[in-house]
Amino acid sequence: MARAVTTQRKVINTTAAWAVGLLIFFPILWTILTSFKTEAQAISDPPVFLAFDWTLENYEAVLERSNYARFLWNSIIIAGGSTILGIIVAVPAAWSMAFVPSRKTKDILLWMLSTKMLPAVGVLYPIYLIFIQMGLLDSRAGLVIVLMLINLPIIVWMLYTYFKEIPVDILEAGRMDGASLKDEILYILTPMAIPGIASTLLLNFILAWNEAFWTLNLTAAKAAPLTAFIASYSSPEGLFYAKLSAASTMAIAPILILGWFSQKQLVSGLTFGAVK
Repeated sequence: MARAVTTQRKVINTTAAWAVGLLIFFPILWTILTSFKTEAQAISDPPVFLAFDWTLENYEAVLERSNYARFLWNSIIIAGGSTILGIIVAVPAAWSMAFVPSRKTKDILLWMLSTKMLPAVGVLYPIYLIFIQMGLLDSRAGLVIVLMLINLPIIVWMLYTYFKEIPVDILEAGRMDGASLKDEILYILTPMAIPGIASTLLLNFILAWNEAFWTLNLTAAKAAPLTAFIASYSSPEGLFYAKLSAASTMAIAPILILGWFSQKQLVSGLTFGAVK
């Protein structure tokens, strides 16, 4: 009887997980399908799912109109740069909070997390003026700094959680063997926390890749990433849904492929320390 209940529960949980997964994935699937339709089919009522004339004309139009490679390269530089810079800053910060905590450590962590609740538009104007004065407007360096700072609380929180799972005795043994602070972080702590660091890298890269508010407001043409590439297909004349879907598919394809091939590392890192 107990075995039958357990089996039934597993079936229900699996079915629910598939249902939620398909519900989340459906907008992406619909975007991909729409990218292969004509503009007339894209706005047809009722909408057509698979029974339409498949075409590549939207992709051809997008590639002819825009320099996709330049937008893609900007996204890689901005997302990759902000991720690497964020890890460099966050590892020492998370180490100090995890292994040398003070009475205010939890307050600092909560304060850092509370900054994510601040509406971005509330600080857009001062940052915009600072960027103008420093010559960082429409530059990849400026976006790297901004995206690193807005994602830094999440990076520090994740690394702090992973580091707390590492026994302090191992670090103390390293100190007794003569390890310096740099050696402790680079050669003892970092290798042990590789799954957590890897998942943090991937998550931050995805967040930076998908960021639209800052990239649209702090760039014009020179440093515009793929989010600006998508936005360029919204015009005063209206939305060209098929071409917009093609541009969106080309923008999300690299990150979908990356997520697919790195899902094992991502899951491993997110469950790091969950089971002792």
